[in-house]
Amino acid sequence: METKDNAIKLDSSVWMTVGGENFGDQSRVALLAKIAECGSITQAAKEIKMSYKAAWDAIDKMNTLAGEPLVERVSGGKGGGGTRLTQRGTQLVQNFKIIELEHRRFIDQLSQQSLGIADDLLLIRRMNMKTSARNQFLGKVSAIKHGSVNDEIELQIAGGHKIVAIITHESTEELGLQVGVEAFALMKASSIIVMTDCEGAKFSARNRLSGVVARLISGAVNTDVLIELTGGGSISAIITNESCNTLGLTVGVHATGIFKASSVILGIPA
Repeated sequence: METKDNAIKLDSSVWMTVGGENFGDQSRVALLAKIAECGSITQAAKEIKMSYKAAWDAIDKMNTLAGEPLVERVSGGKGGGGTRLTQRGTQLVQNFKIIELEHRRFIDQLSQQSLGIADDLLLIRRMNMKTSARNQFLGKVSAIKHGSVNDEIELQIAGGHKIVAIITHESTEELGLQVGVEAFALMKASSIIVMTDCEGAKFSARNRLSGVVARLISGAVNTDVLIELTGGGSISAIITNESCNTLGLTVGVHATGIFKASSVILGIPA
């Protein structure tokens, strides 16, 4: 997974309300801080890219909701007067900065805990996919060979294994399959042929996934065989009890699941 590009990061902002009304957020507190710095509402509004009217409207609303002035005019002096924060306004700006700092620390801590959320969301979505096929493998398209009617699609899955599928050229286009695209392969357990000794043998089936028998569940006629693959993952096969006995299958025995490329169904995550 490309966690650097796809990682989910948390973000939020702090704002204050009085009686359910918006009293102040970052922009309004920034306006107050600039007034304290510049001594002028006009200059403060200009520096934070706010219109003069919007600045005064914000100040009037904050003064009203606070129940006391946060900004006051100063007359006289060399510059002919100006604007300054009251003691309550100064205190509000200072406290808001402290609240913002603590809030940012809290959000950063949550973000550190959420680094795996993107991967988990994708995993949950895939787990929710319902299909009658027992075998489901997620991977990326590693090669495509186009034909006049059918295309051969190679899928790289976990553990370094590869699955080859034969689908129509129309299906390739409809699914938007290209090298590097994420896709999943489905195979019915009844389509899997189990072998215990493939060395030197030649088969028309393109796909071979090898591992160790991890589970055998016998029924009246058939046996459910689960092979844990080298490098991770597993493949299920349904074979007759007679075939199971002939192959001498027991837990721990090395085995290979063989299946035709034409029996592989490809899909893409929703």
